[in-house]
Amino acid sequence: MAKGKTSWFCAECGHESMGWLGRCPTCSAWNSFTEASRVTGEKQKKNKTSTWVDVSNASVTPLSDVATETTSRFTSGSQELDTVLGGGFVSGSLVLLGGEPGIGKSTLVLQILSAIESPTLYISGEESAEQIRLRAERLKVDKERVKLLSSTDLSVLLPAILKEKPALVAIDSIQTLYDPENTSAAGSVSQIREVTAKLLQLAKAENITVLLVGHVTKDGQLAGPRILEHMVDTVLYFEGEANGPYRIVRAFKNRFGATDELGIFEMTGQGLLPVKSSTELFRLGRGVSVHGSSVTAVLEGTRPMLLEIQALMIPSAYATPVRTTQGLDRQRLSMLLAVMEKQIHIGLLNQDCYVNVTGGIRITEPAADLAILAAVLSSAKEQPLSSNAVILGEVGLTGEIRRVPQPERRAIEAYRMGFKNIILPAENKPQISSDTADMFDNCFFVNDLTEAIDIFFSL
Repeated sequence: MAKGKTSWFCAECGHESMGWLGRCPTCSAWNSFTEASRVTGEKQKKNKTSTWVDVSNASVTPLSDVATETTSRFTSGSQELDTVLGGGFVSGSLVLLGGEPGIGKSTLVLQILSAIESPTLYISGEESAEQIRLRAERLKVDKERVKLLSSTDLSVLLPAILKEKPALVAIDSIQTLYDPENTSAAGSVSQIREVTAKLLQLAKAENITVLLVGHVTKDGQLAGPRILEHMVDTVLYFEGEANGPYRIVRAFKNRFGATDELGIFEMTGQGLLPVKSSTELFRLGRGVSVHGSSVTAVLEGTRPMLLEIQALMIPSAYATPVRTTQGLDRQRLSMLLAVMEKQIHIGLLNQDCYVNVTGGIRITEPAADLAILAAVLSSAKEQPLSSNAVILGEVGLTGEIRRVPQPERRAIEAYRMGFKNIILPAENKPQISSDTADMFDNCFFVNDLTEAIDIFFSL
């Protein structure tokens, strides 16, 4: 009889230990070890057909002799999602889709499966077949194209997939599956790792695309070991408020394309519909002649988007002023406030500062620095900025305005949306053509923060 034994696994990286450790020796995470039982005994003989690597014929080959083949792709049925994936699903790839509960993961999966012309298979471990049928009727999707299997047993799922030979298999969700050969509970570190490894072998051996749906924890991280993100080919994350109408799908990892693209969807009664004009969406409802509001242009992949930045400055009632941000890094805001205080001595260090990026987009590039300080200064002085101005520029520690990438594309998008004034770094002047500059009533190129502040309220 096999002997039971207990092991400990790190929930962050999957490191295995014979006993509990306060700190993981691999990833240095604290209090991340969880207990899992396993069975030791005579190991079963592995089926050679269960892996895509033929060890018997393994040989060392020079890189120059490796044959290159064009990657086979097929569309997901959604242009927004195809943009995020880099042109569509790659045959034989393993894709992970993560997001908070209720944000629309299952809705998007069902729409994808019904839009693909090739055979597909929906494996549900959380909902019954009746529940999925009701959702399909509500979304009015083509139910004839989707084949359904409700099970959580991996030993049942693998033969069914091999029998059907679908082009795309969607598993909702990976945390519910379990391997009978592993005695750990479903959703544990060891179960998720083993189940994903076998699905990866299946995808590569049979050239079947597997789409895994995963939940996230309270802090926004994917539930389960972080090793899951390293095993898959593509990691997609759903962003946005579950109670709001808009959703953003962003690629955090993509072995077959770029990781700086995003797709924007709107949740409606007919499911998730792509948003064509993202700029108009995020600027919707902007007030006119209100202080504490500025507009900047950011790049998300190849897509320029105009976003509104709102700031609120009030006297602080605490010894340490509050710095609260939504959509940008709080440490970055603290640094920008220190730079402006050093340059103009306006007395911001004793005021609470609240900055918000409208639309649920998170700004990661420094090209919005100057627009953030413009909104902060507008709120502090209670003077509105021009409603027709777009502000661009990275702010350095000495107050200099540094260049931003691809200013021409941002300027053209600003003009297309009806803006007549634009403020750019002086270093970007050679990159702006005369035709683009002539489109605006005023096109200012600034060198430092004090020069930009003089222009903010003169438009």
